[in-house]
Amino acid sequence: MRGTPPAPLYGCRYVEPRIDLMSSGRSRPSRSESSAVVRLLRIILPLVPLLAACSGSAAAPAAAPSPSPAKPLALLPTETALGNARQITFGGNNAEAYWARSGTKLIFQRQEKNDEGCDQQYVINADGSDMRRVSSGKGRTTCGYFWDGDRKIIYASSQAFEQGCPASPDKSAGYVWPLNVLDLWTADADGRNEKRLTTDATYNAEATLSPDGKRLIFTSMRDGDLEIYTMKIDGTDIRRITNRLGYDGGPFYSHDGKSIVWRAGYPVTAKDSTDYKGLLAQRLVRPAKMELWVADADGRNARQITNLGGANFAPYFTPDDRQIIFSSNHPNPRSRNFDLFVVNRDGTGLKQITFDPEFDGFPQFSPNGKQLVWASNRNASREGDTNLFIADWLP
Repeated sequence: MRGTPPAPLYGCRYVEPRIDLMSSGRSRPSRSESSAVVRLLRIILPLVPLLAACSGSAAAPAAAPSPSPAKPLALLPTETALGNARQITFGGNNAEAYWARSGTKLIFQRQEKNDEGCDQQYVINADGSDMRRVSSGKGRTTCGYFWDGDRKIIYASSQAFEQGCPASPDKSAGYVWPLNVLDLWTADADGRNEKRLTTDATYNAEATLSPDGKRLIFTSMRDGDLEIYTMKIDGTDIRRITNRLGYDGGPFYSHDGKSIVWRAGYPVTAKDSTDYKGLLAQRLVRPAKMELWVADADGRNARQITNLGGANFAPYFTPDDRQIIFSSNHPNPRSRNFDLFVVNRDGTGLKQITFDPEFDGFPQFSPNGKQLVWASNRNASREGDTNLFIADWLP
């Protein structure tokens, strides 16, 4: 749950074998032998595709490339920082897409139908092709990320505690997020060889990777509050790097690995603190007021960089690390209309990037810094659909 979207098996391919009666070293068969062989082949050949499909050992034939499923998106005239936009998912709730280091794939969470079923992790090519689920399908998952040179993925899952979907929060509490019992899981990039990385029965999620690939940064409630931690990629050397009452979440490293950025919702008054602690005891948090903070990679020199009001979330460093892109509803904090903005690291130079009247969030730049992926309700075929979009970055 790095952000707040508005609505909160593989087929085997084969090659038919080439059967050459003259290549066995025998003399030419007799007419009766030939007739028997032909009859036998008439029985066997129709079965070859089925046998090959079951064995999975035959090589795949060369296939002509299929057209890209992505479709061009017409941007608004005011969205001048983006170009060559295209939509890569179509229908359902698709959000929190993050690039592989190769820049050719993304991992994201998907709910097939609005308000039905649990979010699961999917991988998709950047052109919208070859979408496939890579989590087990059990429990609820969130916050996927590539690591280990794109050979592995990490995500949060409730499957060790609940095989089905966790219950939704009581609406009498207003707009709140559930802090489900989640652990961090790793798997191969295709979803195989799942391994549980954390084992404490609490909220562990929102994990991303340092640029050098040595440490993970994530949010956890293991010490009773929502704080940010780092650890080695094998789960050892866990270090807590925030220590203030309130929600610290959605952390990312800068591209040079020297800084981190995250969203925080800190109680201001005694009443705020009481409300926050009361919700926390029910494993809930209210995300309506959040601002952006930056710090050194070890958590030192923490400083607030926005004071906009409303919910400011999903921060990510621009390719040059000089600015931060994020999603916000601060022009109208009671609105569900979120747009993308960029701001300098000292809090100056705020600039709006998207202007669609629907939700825009979860921005992340491609590894080469030339493209931006984000999730949006725009161009939806059904009310509430959230889809993924990619555009060229034209700052």
